[in-house]
Amino acid sequence: MNFNNDSIAGSQTIIDPVDIRGIDHVRFIVGNARQSAYFYRNAFGFDVVAYAGLETKMREEAGYVLRQGDITFVLISPLRSSHPDYARLLKHGDGVKDVALEVENVSAAYEHCLTQGAISITPPTYLEDDQGVYEFASIQTYGDTIHSFVNRDRYHGIFSPGFKPIDPARYQTGTRKPAGLQEIDHVVGNVEEGKMNEWVQYYQKILGFSQLVSFDDQDISTEYSALMSKVVQNGTGRVKFPINEPAKGKRKSQIDEYLDFYGGPGVQHIALLTPDIITTVRSLRANDVSFLRVPKTYYDQLESRVGTIAEDIKTIAELGILVDRDEEGYMLQIFTKPVQDRPTLFFEIIQRHGSKSFGKGNFKALFEAIEREQALRGTL
Repeated sequence: MNFNNDSIAGSQTIIDPVDIRGIDHVRFIVGNARQSAYFYRNAFGFDVVAYAGLETKMREEAGYVLRQGDITFVLISPLRSSHPDYARLLKHGDGVKDVALEVENVSAAYEHCLTQGAISITPPTYLEDDQGVYEFASIQTYGDTIHSFVNRDRYHGIFSPGFKPIDPARYQTGTRKPAGLQEIDHVVGNVEEGKMNEWVQYYQKILGFSQLVSFDDQDISTEYSALMSKVVQNGTGRVKFPINEPAKGKRKSQIDEYLDFYGGPGVQHIALLTPDIITTVRSLRANDVSFLRVPKTYYDQLESRVGTIAEDIKTIAELGILVDRDEEGYMLQIFTKPVQDRPTLFFEIIQRHGSKSFGKGNFKALFEAIEREQALRGTL
């Protein structure tokens, strides 16, 4: 997949050719959807709102829909070895298959992308039940990840045909502990060395995205490893996709480790936005979510580096939250450890006070923390 510079420049003059409203949902393929739903409910505070499976006449897979704020996760497990995602699960383990985008017009979005060179996964499809019509289509992106285009303007059900509101008798897990998460801030993909620019060009040409910012191996490096990253976004800025690739270093980078254990390119982490990161992190820690830790010395010069912030520095340090500032304000962030045994998918919790950055000032401390975890795993 190659795009010349003329096509890139031309794509940058197009304003939202796909007319994306935002991220509709993220679809995970997991080994046991019921157990994963229990984890995301009790660790991250999601509501389990819908179910699809044998009881709803879905014969090949079982799924749960989880919601918190404007975030929707869909957890799917194959029920038979003949399921098309069964081999995917063996290759990748639990992971993200689909970052689904809500659009004004599914057919128009799909046809535009195909005319620009996208590979079709599913043509425009209309699913109907007594709650209306659910429309979707999908195209391929890096690895075997896909983007579905979704429109539910004519659908009034809980999620899509086949899913039914959760039966409390089926899923009774006690009192949920909400974490105050509101929406998806960005979704990060890892690709092979030398492929980052190709996928940046893909998003520019296929979806009309623009490049927001880039980081090279001087920005994101430690004594042992480095990576490069570029961020693309749609015209409204509501959808942001950082794309990472490994850079040459003395040892194996976190991107190399991910590619090795995931078995290729895929979604590395999902950043979840909160209006109150202190309350959110306290809640998640109480729910036994594990976070990366930076050395206490990180906080010695924090105030002189980022200036005055509304939050108490002592509390920030106790919780292990990172802070960075740009021209438009500051932001706070913290990263979980991987949420499965393979060192692949993890989550970022982020709060923005005007800043639109991705924490450049925290890169060194963060990646040294990741390297300490790699060393424990014997993969550095």
